[in-house]
Amino acid sequence: MFTIEQIHQAFGKVKSGADFPQFVQNLKEIGITHYDNFVSDGRTKYYGINDFTLDGESKYPKMEVNNINSAEKLKHAISIHQQGQTGYPTFCQQASDAGVEKWTTHMIEMTVTYFDKKGNKLVVEPIPQL
Repeated sequence: MFTIEQIHQAFGKVKSGADFPQFVQNLKEIGITHYDNFVSDGRTKYYGINDFTLDGESKYPKMEVNNINSAEKLKHAISIHQQGQTGYPTFCQQASDAGVEKWTTHMIEMTVTYFDKKGNKLVVEPIPQL
Protein backbone atom coordinates (compact mmCIF):
# COMPACT_ATOMS: atom_id res chain seq x y z
CA MET A 1 0.00 0.00 0.00
CA PHE A 2 1.18 3.50 -0.76
CA THR A 3 0.91 6.59 1.44
CA ILE A 4 0.21 10.27 0.93
CA GLU A 5 3.80 10.95 2.09
CA GLN A 6 5.20 8.80 -0.76
CA ILE A 7 3.00 10.65 -3.25
CA HIS A 8 4.14 14.02 -1.88
CA GLN A 9 7.79 12.94 -2.22
CA ALA A 10 7.23 12.04 -5.89
CA PHE A 11 5.27 15.25 -6.55
CA GLY A 12 8.01 17.32 -4.89
CA LYS A 13 10.37 16.38 -7.72
CA VAL A 14 8.04 17.82 -10.39
CA LYS A 15 8.98 21.30 -11.58
CA SER A 16 7.00 21.40 -14.83
CA GLY A 17 5.04 19.26 -17.25
CA ALA A 18 8.35 18.08 -18.71
CA ASP A 19 8.89 16.08 -15.48
CA PHE A 20 5.58 14.24 -15.82
CA PRO A 21 6.84 10.94 -17.34
CA GLN A 22 9.28 10.46 -14.45
CA PHE A 23 6.54 11.37 -11.95
CA VAL A 24 4.28 8.66 -13.43
CA GLN A 25 7.11 6.12 -13.17
CA ASN A 26 7.67 7.08 -9.52
CA LEU A 27 3.97 6.63 -8.72
CA LYS A 28 3.89 3.32 -10.57
CA GLU A 29 6.86 2.09 -8.49
CA ILE A 30 5.01 2.74 -5.22
CA GLY A 31 1.97 0.77 -6.42
CA ILE A 32 -0.41 3.31 -7.92
CA THR A 33 -2.30 1.92 -10.94
CA HIS A 34 -4.16 5.12 -11.82
CA TYR A 35 -5.54 8.32 -10.35
CA ASP A 36 -8.31 10.83 -10.95
CA ASN A 37 -7.52 14.51 -10.63
CA PHE A 38 -10.52 16.80 -10.13
CA VAL A 39 -9.91 20.22 -11.68
CA SER A 40 -12.45 22.16 -9.60
CA ASP A 41 -10.31 21.94 -6.44
CA GLY A 42 -7.19 19.89 -7.27
CA ARG A 43 -8.37 16.91 -5.24
CA THR A 44 -6.90 13.58 -6.34
CA LYS A 45 -8.11 10.01 -5.79
CA TYR A 46 -5.40 7.36 -6.11
CA TYR A 47 -6.05 3.71 -6.93
CA GLY A 48 -3.87 0.66 -6.33
CA ILE A 49 -4.13 -3.10 -6.49
CA ASN A 50 -6.74 -5.04 -4.49
CA ASP A 51 -9.18 -2.09 -4.67
CA PHE A 52 -6.95 0.07 -2.47
CA THR A 53 -7.81 3.79 -2.74
CA LEU A 54 -6.46 6.89 -1.11
CA ASP A 55 -8.00 10.37 -1.25
CA GLY A 56 -5.75 13.40 -1.46
CA GLU A 57 -6.72 16.82 -0.20
CA SER A 58 -7.63 19.83 -2.31
CA LYS A 59 -4.54 21.56 -3.66
CA TYR A 60 -6.05 24.98 -4.32
CA PRO A 61 -9.23 27.03 -3.80
CA LYS A 62 -12.28 26.00 -5.82
CA MET A 63 -12.48 27.17 -9.41
CA GLU A 64 -15.38 27.04 -11.84
CA VAL A 65 -15.08 24.54 -14.66
CA ASN A 66 -16.34 25.95 -17.96
CA ASN A 67 -19.60 24.35 -19.12
CA ILE A 68 -18.46 24.63 -22.73
CA ASN A 69 -15.57 22.33 -23.53
CA SER A 70 -12.85 22.90 -26.09
CA ALA A 71 -10.53 20.07 -27.07
CA GLU A 72 -8.45 22.57 -29.07
CA LYS A 73 -7.87 24.85 -26.06
CA LEU A 74 -7.02 21.78 -24.00
CA LYS A 75 -4.56 20.44 -26.58
CA HIS A 76 -2.79 23.81 -26.61
CA ALA A 77 -2.61 23.88 -22.80
CA ILE A 78 -1.22 20.33 -22.74
CA SER A 79 1.36 21.14 -25.40
CA ILE A 80 2.82 24.20 -23.68
CA HIS A 81 2.70 22.47 -20.29
CA GLN A 82 4.64 19.48 -21.64
CA GLN A 83 7.26 21.89 -22.96
CA GLY A 84 7.71 23.26 -19.46
CA GLN A 85 6.20 26.68 -20.28
CA THR A 86 3.55 26.52 -17.54
CA GLY A 87 3.42 25.31 -13.96
CA TYR A 88 0.77 23.07 -12.47
CA PRO A 89 -1.57 25.85 -11.21
CA THR A 90 -1.60 27.53 -14.62
CA PHE A 91 -2.25 24.22 -16.37
CA CYS A 92 -5.18 23.47 -14.04
CA GLN A 93 -6.70 26.90 -14.75
CA GLN A 94 -6.30 26.36 -18.49
CA ALA A 95 -7.88 22.89 -18.21
CA SER A 96 -10.79 24.42 -16.30
CA ASP A 97 -11.21 27.08 -19.00
CA ALA A 98 -11.27 24.27 -21.60
CA GLY A 99 -14.12 22.55 -19.74
CA VAL A 100 -12.16 19.73 -18.11
CA GLU A 101 -13.85 18.34 -15.00
CA LYS A 102 -11.21 15.69 -14.32
CA TRP A 103 -8.44 13.72 -15.87
CA THR A 104 -7.45 10.13 -15.27
CA THR A 105 -3.80 9.17 -15.39
CA HIS A 106 -3.43 5.45 -16.01
CA MET A 107 -0.03 3.93 -15.23
CA ILE A 108 -0.81 0.55 -16.84
CA GLU A 109 -2.20 1.96 -20.12
CA MET A 110 0.28 4.89 -19.96
CA THR A 111 -2.41 7.42 -20.90
CA VAL A 112 -3.98 10.57 -19.53
CA THR A 113 -7.67 10.95 -20.42
CA TYR A 114 -9.41 14.30 -19.98
CA PHE A 115 -13.18 14.36 -19.34
CA ASP A 116 -15.77 17.13 -19.44
CA LYS A 117 -18.63 17.56 -16.96
CA LYS A 118 -20.79 15.08 -18.89
CA GLY A 119 -18.10 12.39 -18.79
CA ASN A 120 -17.17 12.81 -22.45
CA LYS A 121 -13.54 12.20 -23.39
CA LEU A 122 -11.98 15.40 -24.71
CA VAL A 123 -8.41 14.23 -25.25
CA VAL A 124 -6.49 11.00 -24.66
CA GLU A 125 -2.76 11.62 -24.41
CA PRO A 126 -0.11 8.90 -24.37
CA ILE A 127 2.44 9.27 -21.58
CA PRO A 128 5.95 9.32 -23.05
CA GLN A 129 8.09 6.33 -22.13
CA LEU A 130 11.38 7.06 -20.38
